[in-house]
Amino acid sequence: MYTTRVVIHGSAAVHVVFCLCLLKVEATQDAGSDTISHPLTLVQRLESLLIQGNGSDVSLRVETPSADEVKVIQAHSLVLSLQSPVFQEMLLSRNGSTLELRESSDCAAVFDRFIRYLYCGEISLHLDQATPLHKLATKYQVQSLQQGVSQYMTQNLARDTPSGHVAGWYEYALQAGDTTLRDSCLQFLSWNLSSVLHSGEWASISNQLLMTLLQRSDLVLQSEMELFTALETWILQNEPDGLTAENALRAVRYAMMPARDLFRLQTQSTVLARYQESVRDLLYMSYQFHSASPLQMAKYFDVNCSLFVPRNYLSLMWGSPWVINNPTRDDRSTSFQTQLGPSSHDASKRVTWNALFSPRWLPLSMRPMYTETGAMQPTRVEGGRPRIIITPATSSADFAGVNFQKTVLVMAQQQGKLVVKNVYSFHQSTEENGDFLSEANLYRRTSEYLTDGSLSLHVIVKPLYQTLISTKN
Repeated sequence: MYTTRVVIHGSAAVHVVFCLCLLKVEATQDAGSDTISHPLTLVQRLESLLIQGNGSDVSLRVETPSADEVKVIQAHSLVLSLQSPVFQEMLLSRNGSTLELRESSDCAAVFDRFIRYLYCGEISLHLDQATPLHKLATKYQVQSLQQGVSQYMTQNLARDTPSGHVAGWYEYALQAGDTTLRDSCLQFLSWNLSSVLHSGEWASISNQLLMTLLQRSDLVLQSEMELFTALETWILQNEPDGLTAENALRAVRYAMMPARDLFRLQTQSTVLARYQESVRDLLYMSYQFHSASPLQMAKYFDVNCSLFVPRNYLSLMWGSPWVINNPTRDDRSTSFQTQLGPSSHDASKRVTWNALFSPRWLPLSMRPMYTETGAMQPTRVEGGRPRIIITPATSSADFAGVNFQKTVLVMAQQQGKLVVKNVYSFHQSTEENGDFLSEANLYRRTSEYLTDGSLSLHVIVKPLYQTLISTKN
């Protein structure tokens, strides 16, 4: 089990205690003053004060709802009041020397660590202790600890655990109202969904989180078939009510599956056989989508609905991985092919794409104008930002009615494994984003965006269809 020591500073209350106890010698001279401080000595003395209970004027009696566990901690009113406004109010209204506190079993198990933080300003914890410590920090309004644990959770989303933890943290953040942690967990699950689908965490996610994920277009996974297979497993294991199962199955984008896969699902999937009436209209529209050209479909149907919008598929049919060695050195280029569109009508058509990566691309607003001789000044200069430009090698009449969206997945090393850290979508160049790799600092050898000095990307081309003027019967 992993243990992490988290040192959280910045609490005004801790600084007040420091001022009361810190050994500090100041010598005032003509040239100024010198300060000698021993903060580590202070932390050791405060910890000793807590452990030995010297000068204690309040007992904390911590009980669980079932009263199967009781902890008694000798504490000091001054420290508790300085650190927590909740404790301050409780101490002002107490009738005796004992405060009786009722905590859940998980919170009671880490309550001594929580109190130690109030004295020492630091804490060590395991992954499974993060949620109860966050609960205690929230309940007793210890903001520095609350923010510190939230940051710890955000930084450890990628860490491997047997049963997973990100979905559980998302559910807790949703309940606790921690929007920053909630959004971080949801983003991680969405951008690394392919690995989540094959983890022990998938089967235990809630109905609400399942639907939230299924409705997103930025999911990163191998294919829509991979998502359906995982959803089928989830339904068989959780046996949800009929409405939940129907809503989940209707969020699948069947048009993004080849027609041969749709035929196989209809004959082999037990879940689809059970709920086929609920998705019959979606299957019918998907078969129509595969039988005609998207341009023809767009004359009669709304092809802007989610059924016809691709997600971020890792299949080589829709993009290519791109590992750039020494990404700060020179411009790099690559070429790859994608299928024109997900429709079976376009299955044999390929589009060749040219991609250019420049480590120092000057933003359009800062580019110099033409010189007096008519020559264009260089656009790649020192101090420019990294940029990617993706363009088709040739144009085609088949492109009519199709808007190609490019997406670049940027990988990063976290907790010893490669995860999707950022997702950038654009039409021609990442210059349209303005913040492409702005926080990566590729010049720093220890950057989490570099693996053995290389930048790992995955380029995806998503064909988005445009509804044309309707044709009247």
